[in-house]
Amino acid sequence: MTTTKETILALLETDRDGLYGLQMVKRSDGKLQRGVIYVTLQDMEDDGLIVSTQESQSAIDPQIGIARRIYQITERGRRALAEAGDAGWSVGEVKAVT
Repeated sequence: MTTTKETILALLETDRDGLYGLQMVKRSDGKLQRGVIYVTLQDMEDDGLIVSTQESQSAIDPQIGIARRIYQITERGRRALAEAGDAGWSVGEVKAVT
């Protein structure tokens, strides 16, 4: 079964422009939940698997009114995703990838 981190990395790998948290929840077919996505994203950013940037003022959706964080996979995240898939490991077990 796919772990939360693997799902996030796979989603970010398929969308090179980056995604915000709720986009990932919507695209995950129920594998990701609103209540844990942002904690997991912060952990992954701390581990160097992803990076985030604040949405530019000009890109803010007027219906939302606030800037969102856009997440992108890093090279380290790509290696972790590939190694996890090749070895059948979960991404959490691949933290030592450099």
